[in-house]
Amino acid sequence: MLRVIANHSHLQMDAALMNAREPGPLGWTAVLAALAAAAPVPVVIAADYLTIEGAQKALFPQAERFTEIALSLSPAQHAQVAALAGPQPPHRSLRVFKAMRGDELAGYVFVDEVIGKEDFITYAIGIDARGRLSAPEVLSYRESHGGEIRNAAWRQQFAGRHGLDELRVQTDIKNIAGATLSCEHVTEGVRWLAALWQVALAPATTTSS
Repeated sequence: MLRVIANHSHLQMDAALMNAREPGPLGWTAVLAALAAAAPVPVVIAADYLTIEGAQKALFPQAERFTEIALSLSPAQHAQVAALAGPQPPHRSLRVFKAMRGDELAGYVFVDEVIGKEDFITYAIGIDARGRLSAPEVLSYRESHGGEIRNAAWRQQFAGRHGLDELRVQTDIKNIAGATLSCEHVTEGVRWLAALWQVALAPATTTSS
């Protein structure tokens, strides 16, 4: 679903031109002000591509049910996640779901939001029970540029990676020209989710770096 957010300053200009029929300083002042207000502005296209339910089934098609869980980290765990993940863009919200197949844990679905250039990108990624990542799914993109991160070739760079040593920005996950900030911020966000899984959700026998 696309939602186009545009400026309606042309309405202000039309009104000012109507008020400026009579010559005079005040009339021309209104015209000039209206022309300035009507200068081109960026058009923001807010696009919703997937629901959370759609992303869950795309990430774990074998799962029979998804259950949302609440994570509560201690201050020490927060510090550990931050140290492992490294520098982060602003995040807005996070939801975590268990993916279950019968009584077996298939993995976890993380629905995260990170800033792109000026607005938030909503994406989801799966981490299976062994700590292996899926390709992320972009649920919502709210900016006029950088939407190339939806390209399958870029997203597939994440698939099958395990551990933070395999999630280095620009070394393991390459950026796309014209979408640099979106690529970097989603990659950094995924690093944070991988660190969160390692600290709070990984089985005791699983080790990652």
